[in-house]
Amino acid sequence: MALSRSARLGAVATATLSFCLIAAAPAPHPGSDGVGDTYFPQLGNGGFDVSHYGLDVAYNPDTDRLDGRTTITARATQNLSSFDLDLQKLEVTRIDVNGRRAQFTREGDEIRISPRDSLGKNKNFTVTVTYGGVPEPLSGPIVFGSDYGWMKTTDGVFVACEPNAASTWFPSSDHPGDKAAFDIRIKAPKGLTGVSNGRLVDTYDKGGQTVAHWREKKPMATYLATATIGKFDVKQGKTPAGTPIYVAIDPVLENSNNVDVYGVTADVTDYWSKIFGPYPFEETGAIVDDMPQAGFSLETQTKPVYSAIRSESTIAHELAHQWFGDSVSVDKWKDIWLNEGFATYSQWLWTEHKGTQSAHDSFLAGYNARPGDSAFWQTVVGDPQRDTMFASAVYQRGAMTLQVLRERIGDKAFFKLLPAWTAQNRYGNANTDDFIRLAEKISGKQLDSLFQTWLFTKGKPAL
Repeated sequence: MALSRSARLGAVATATLSFCLIAAAPAPHPGSDGVGDTYFPQLGNGGFDVSHYGLDVAYNPDTDRLDGRTTITARATQNLSSFDLDLQKLEVTRIDVNGRRAQFTREGDEIRISPRDSLGKNKNFTVTVTYGGVPEPLSGPIVFGSDYGWMKTTDGVFVACEPNAASTWFPSSDHPGDKAAFDIRIKAPKGLTGVSNGRLVDTYDKGGQTVAHWREKKPMATYLATATIGKFDVKQGKTPAGTPIYVAIDPVLENSNNVDVYGVTADVTDYWSKIFGPYPFEETGAIVDDMPQAGFSLETQTKPVYSAIRSESTIAHELAHQWFGDSVSVDKWKDIWLNEGFATYSQWLWTEHKGTQSAHDSFLAGYNARPGDSAFWQTVVGDPQRDTMFASAVYQRGAMTLQVLRERIGDKAFFKLLPAWTAQNRYGNANTDDFIRLAEKISGKQLDSLFQTWLFTKGKPAL
């Protein structure tokens, strides 16, 4: 059958229109291998937003081997032909996207995953990664020259991952800009206890193993996840104000330092809830492990991990992080003073609360102890650089900045500012400019020069 001339012209027009429509459709393209953090260019991943991690990890302390399966639920923020996850060293044996086996390649710590079907913008998807091996802790200058991450102990493992070691034990978008809820199941030999974030959902025996299922419902940065395993004495209850509390202490450390970890944790949690706003999570607590090689503590969400029994002041510091760092997380790692300066200042507030020393006197003691030519004053607190992001000035000069601010705007505005900051950014991310804007709004004062001097100018500021 032949077409008339008008029909032929109509067919050509229709074909042309169809071609234009096809050509105009957005083509899927790869997600980026980082989120643009200058300190860690390949941490985190672009093109999607994670909403939930389901971690199943089985640990054998005899061989130090970890076998894991991680299921990630995410939403595509663009049309995706492929996307990346962060995973360091461990061997991947299989990846499924939406229940179908996917191809993947590896380059360094990046896994590039190509699903069978491209993922449309704003569509939810799941990716399941099966993997295993012996996790290796990270080292170098960043964390006080200490190892950090997944660290073997005499009876298990101590897991503290700030800033970039979460991806040493599970595949993730390993940057605080992509927070998510977590379910973490830890399988370990009977007699050992696996402790993690949130609240304990269930524990049961399976063969010669015990499985502990923990659930953190509130958004959590990957570096705050833990799966610390060992022999622990556990005490549970509620703080005087009613917050559930779970404290696990290695029996080796039970009577060292004469610190009542349970009692101090309960008291500090309740006091910070009055000063900083309501406690942001379902449970508070502590994990105290015998890990002398670490030499540090970390504010893992809901249960700070302590590498030994530390001081009351350290407990006050790590619990303040539940607000400053955990609930309100940094946009980029250069804003780290918003975590450490605030937590250090909280130690000064705690001694003030206890009647030992005012925050003003703590400020003067630190200020006067360091001469003007000290290297301490050469750190730019508002952008301290990767290898010195935990330099003492980030903690101490960051805290000094807050005391100078307090004295400039007055106690009424200052103690209105702290809970306003945690409420405004609850479960989210923020940066230094956000804090300055809020401080100016609440105080009614122009504060640019104060922050420029104390956060971004080298040298010892004049008082």
